[in-house]
Amino acid sequence: MATLGLDIKHIAIEGGIGVGKTTLARGLAKKINASLLLETIDDNPFLALFYQDPERHGLSVQLSFLFSRLKQWQSLVQQDLFHSVMVSDYLFAKDRLFAMTNLSDEEFALYDQVAQLVAIDLPKPDLVIFLQSSAETALSRVKKRNRDIEKDITIDYINQVTATYDNFFFHYQDTPLLVVQTDRINFADRPDALDMLIQRIGHMRSGTEFWADFSE
Repeated sequence: MATLGLDIKHIAIEGGIGVGKTTLARGLAKKINASLLLETIDDNPFLALFYQDPERHGLSVQLSFLFSRLKQWQSLVQQDLFHSVMVSDYLFAKDRLFAMTNLSDEEFALYDQVAQLVAIDLPKPDLVIFLQSSAETALSRVKKRNRDIEKDITIDYINQVTATYDNFFFHYQDTPLLVVQTDRINFADRPDALDMLIQRIGHMRSGTEFWADFSE
């Protein structure tokens, strides 16, 4: 079993569509013998409809995700699972990012009111890993995994999501952050990259660092 060499209990892996969040979360959790928290995307009854008609189903899909993620995190808090080592494939704040991308100003205002009413103070992760890629790389990986629910995703939509994530993490200061450029590496194809990532985490010295040189 590999160790991180840091006092880390919760690692959250984030990034846009198709960057490899879940693949990395599964591999890293297994490598460091951590529990695994995955977001439940396929259970959202509005997601396929949203990809077909975003303007019509944007608010429905976002509210469904909001309540689903909130229920999942409340359960973790109640079970006190944040005190064990855990890897998640999303940051709770991502819900607001997608809402900003998918909703009109009027819909976002309504969403924001609901979110502020139901949201609770949740523990922050000890480290966030932001997987960054070009929209072209992300779309290529989406097509490669060939999920029927994602068949209507367009390069324009991925560009919007990518820009929103880049802007969010450019200003992010809530927790230590490791930005990993994934155009040159796919953790699904490089199992040895997990050891390099763990080593890179152990070498972190500042609040925000970048990793693109996978020869380390």
